[in-house]
Amino acid sequence: MIAVVALLANVIGMLTTWVHQKVTWPMRVARTTRLTLEQVRTGKRSVRDLAKTVAGTAGAIAVLVVLMFPIYWIFTASLSEGAGLMSTEGVFADPSTYNLDAYRWVLFESSFTDALLNSLIVVFVTVSVSMSVVVPGAYALSRHEFRGRKKILYGYVLFTQVGAGLSIATLIALYVLFVNFGLSNNLLVLGLFYAAGAIPFNTWLLKTFMDNIPVSYEEAAVIDGAGRWEVIREVILPLSKPGIAVVLVFTFLAGWNEFIVARTLLSPENYTLSVELYALATAGQYDTPWTQFSAFAILFAMPVALIYFFAQSYVESGLSFGGMEG
Repeated sequence: MIAVVALLANVIGMLTTWVHQKVTWPMRVARTTRLTLEQVRTGKRSVRDLAKTVAGTAGAIAVLVVLMFPIYWIFTASLSEGAGLMSTEGVFADPSTYNLDAYRWVLFESSFTDALLNSLIVVFVTVSVSMSVVVPGAYALSRHEFRGRKKILYGYVLFTQVGAGLSIATLIALYVLFVNFGLSNNLLVLGLFYAAGAIPFNTWLLKTFMDNIPVSYEEAAVIDGAGRWEVIREVILPLSKPGIAVVLVFTFLAGWNEFIVARTLLSPENYTLSVELYALATAGQYDTPWTQFSAFAILFAMPVALIYFFAQSYVESGLSFGGMEG
């Protein structure tokens, strides 16, 4: 109960911080603009330097608009009437015609809920198995010298680099193997396969993160009387939270977004969301219900966006952790 309350408090705190940042951004922009103009007036900053900053900011905004345009287009299409991505009057539909019919269809009339359950099963297996191997494996590779350690590291790097080049051959061999053993339509086995593919890269990634944790922290804990497991629990794991969060996101995506293997091995009753989305796009004999497809795609992408949002602070900490000094 205490853990649940702490988690809710953490979520509420993050949401409050996010809302405060979004609400106060005009004031921050006005304050920054005023300080910049004051620096130019007093000669602390040149006009040329200011022009470079403005040009760089404008370029970044332009790139952001280009990158976000498809998402905005899909979102507006999910609210429009009919079945097209574009209206007869232009790219976007008339806002006065926006409705939630496509979302109602996805949630209550399509196979979305069944596919969601299948995806959650696959993701749960992928994440739980991956993290149970990645965390202790990364610690062992980071802190202990043992026979075969370098070979394991080289093998991990080799596996992550050449795996894509052998993807077609691997897929064919995988399909034949799973069919012969009767495992071609099993969500648990699919989750184990995703976990096996995610473990090498994420172990190597978390290992490099743990390498940046000063050994002096562990030595100080040992001097204070802590045992090995206490050192891991009280020192290594808390300091590794940003790296573990990044690995958690990557392993989640490995089970949530993957399409090719799931499409090859699963039958329609066990389709995950990614495969069900593809099936929706190809279901029509003559056309595709784009509004329903857009609503399905938005709901499919929502958990990923929420995970990135809540893990943002940890990810940022992970990116800056390499600068820590002991």
